[in-house]
Amino acid sequence: MDIKGKGKAKDPSLTPAGSNINVGSDGLTAEEQLYQETVHRLQKSYSKKIKPLEQAYCFEGFHSAPLTAQDIGSKPMILLLGQYSTGKTTFVEYLLGESYPGAHVGIEPTTDRFVAIMNGPEPKVIPGHAAAVSGDLPFSGLTKFGTKFLSRFQVAQLNNPLLSNLTLIDTPGILSGSKQIQRGYDFTSVINWFAERSDLVLLLFDGYKLDISDEFKGAIQSLRGHEDKVRIVLNKCDQINQQQLMRVYGALMWSLGKVIPTPEVNRVYLGSFWPKYKTPVGTVYEDNIDLLISEQRDLLRDLRSIPKNAALRRVNEIVKRARQARVHAHIIGHLRSELPSMFGKNKKAKAMLDDLPAEFRKIQVKYNLPPGDFPNPEAFKKDLEAFKIADFNKFSQRLIANADEALASDFPRLMQKFPTSNNQAGNFGFPDSGSSSQDETTPSARFSEKQRTPAPGVHVPYPPPYSAMAASTSTSRNPFGEDTDGNPGILRFRTLFDGNCDPKSKVVSADSARNVLSQSGLPTELLREVWTIADWDSRGELDQVQFEVAMRICERLKAHEPLDASKASVFAELGLLNRFHG
Repeated sequence: MDIKGKGKAKDPSLTPAGSNINVGSDGLTAEEQLYQETVHRLQKSYSKKIKPLEQAYCFEGFHSAPLTAQDIGSKPMILLLGQYSTGKTTFVEYLLGESYPGAHVGIEPTTDRFVAIMNGPEPKVIPGHAAAVSGDLPFSGLTKFGTKFLSRFQVAQLNNPLLSNLTLIDTPGILSGSKQIQRGYDFTSVINWFAERSDLVLLLFDGYKLDISDEFKGAIQSLRGHEDKVRIVLNKCDQINQQQLMRVYGALMWSLGKVIPTPEVNRVYLGSFWPKYKTPVGTVYEDNIDLLISEQRDLLRDLRSIPKNAALRRVNEIVKRARQARVHAHIIGHLRSELPSMFGKNKKAKAMLDDLPAEFRKIQVKYNLPPGDFPNPEAFKKDLEAFKIADFNKFSQRLIANADEALASDFPRLMQKFPTSNNQAGNFGFPDSGSSSQDETTPSARFSEKQRTPAPGVHVPYPPPYSAMAASTSTSRNPFGEDTDGNPGILRFRTLFDGNCDPKSKVVSADSARNVLSQSGLPTELLREVWTIADWDSRGELDQVQFEVAMRICERLKAHEPLDASKASVFAELGLLNRFHG
């Protein structure tokens, strides 16, 4: 399920796990079709009516370069920020259910570069210089940060269904003090570039790293204007007890209050975002389990809404940029018109720069522009000093009229195509995970079985079972269970696993697994091979997914299917082929 698809039906062989999502004959959901149509119209309006205005008054020198078609049509993006060892890379693995190419995790600073994790046919890493000049990737604007930055940027591609609808940006861990002066590029400007293009920005903290260093403060302040995208996450909360968690939460809110100047209280998500396939490190306190599960579910629900609202977010961002470009043109046009025709241009220009707030007020009154659309005078003055006002183009009413037409007509007409009620919005492709009962507030609960049935021959892949977005259990209210032929990714042996696993570690010991698998009646030699396949990390115990693999292989072997074919089929059904090729 590709948000940037060209309308072609997908090859069912590439998406072995079934789906219960409203999918048309072209393999696209209603939301994906709306996204494609929205992107096409936005690209057309922007290139014809907004981009000429930006170019005429050098908008790039004050804000950012003109948007390309790839920028507007790119997949929704999530930016992760935080100090070192707060769990950014691990959080990515938690979402994907697997590690991405080139990922490194450790208690020391390990991620030393910006990494864009994107969908691709096979796992590979694209160096920054190649990614910046690729016409298929939305990173051409990064060339302005120079060679040193591009040497610290790369694209990691992975064939993961979650990445069909999202791009994740992992960032270097932020240190404190003077250690950051050797980066060789403007870190906060890079953060601002990604924040402008992101649909969500996650600021990660943990209970042992609540201090906000100077560079981290600068990075957070560079998010100004994008506050609606920011979500704050307090990670590793299971490593502190309930009393400590209360104090840590208060200390974090106090620290944030000094950095984020807002009268509202920021929402902080609590959790422990640890991949299911990894054994937890350190002491795990259980007195906050219910709270953390509830908080993690809230965050995942927020993340699921990103692809579904992608088209609306794109319109919002283009409208915001168009308003900025319009005000910018008025400012430059006014300053240019105030210059004398012959002598004293430099003197007049200096006088206007020295009293820029007064000039802004004149423009506001003259053109009836809202003060909130104007840039910060000090920052604007600093950028304007690099130019000669006399060299700018004169004010063009025609270009302004085109932008006004886009704002007054094109964009509102586009907004009319969006559903007027949440009940008309569909699930964008990832089912609710982890809950044993159907939540009526989730998208999947609002549709009938008929609406959620894919077109014949069309299959939509589910995330791997280790992914936080995976449906690890059926949420069907049918007393006979859900149609696992339509969704083979559901773990069918969960009840049997729960009855034999250790309640704390959530793994089945070798002895318990032997007793269960022996009941299949298969020869010992064959069961030995099944165990070797399922216990791929040689731990001597099976987690829930490994237990599911073993049971499904035994099921197929009893039906006289060869071992290799059984293994390939089960791994394909569960979406495990990326992790385990052997």
